[in-house]
Amino acid sequence: MAGRSSIEWTEMTWNPVTGCVKISQGCKHCYAERMAKRLQAMGSSRYPDGFRPTLHEDLVERPLQWRQPRTVFVNSMSDLFQDAVPVEFIQRVFKTMAASPQHTYQVLTKRAGRLAKLTPRLPWPANVWMGVSVEDARVLHRVDNLRHVPAAVRFLSCEPLIGPLGDLDLNGIHWVIVGGESGPKARPMREEWAQEIRENCESCGVAFFFKQWGGVRKDKSGRKLNGRTYDAMPKQRTTEIASVAPA
Repeated sequence: MAGRSSIEWTEMTWNPVTGCVKISQGCKHCYAERMAKRLQAMGSSRYPDGFRPTLHEDLVERPLQWRQPRTVFVNSMSDLFQDAVPVEFIQRVFKTMAASPQHTYQVLTKRAGRLAKLTPRLPWPANVWMGVSVEDARVLHRVDNLRHVPAAVRFLSCEPLIGPLGDLDLNGIHWVIVGGESGPKARPMREEWAQEIRENCESCGVAFFFKQWGGVRKDKSGRKLNGRTYDAMPKQRTTEIASVAPA
């Protein structure tokens, strides 16, 4: 479960875990769930149980085989910090990332509380970027949890953006991705929600990436805001972050 990705802000995906359990409104029309069901119907050996959380032991060290530097989205088909994933497994994934500094890893979670709890038990090398999903103001507490994670880059994925974020505190945040929901029954994203976040990022000096408007046909709606694309990436940090030895 690793391959080139069409996601605009990464190069490829790596899925040592697949499947997930829904926890908030941002999960309602999960693209990964739809994809998993299609793959199950096609007879994929990785999805015999559809979107049920599954650990893939044989993939944990796969990135160690990649020599060419890559930007890797970790668990595009799951959430590494969900309760179904044992602490020891998470530590092994982080060990692999730490052992392959030629790659840049982008980890994204909605389980910000568990992330905060496990942070002292994980290494935080400079090639690991840590983010949380923030779909509306009801889950802004995830940003507070992320702020205390000693990752070289801390980022927010405001996708699907299904409500305004109001006075979003970007202190300690380096990058914000904004995108509308796509696929069947996609909920609309209002332009003023995206503009408010963009203006906030500009005033705070935070990199802003506008991924898509979304909709049933996201290829039709495009990804331009104000008549242009916003593709800013966070500045790559090369200084090693002090690691806390796993317990």
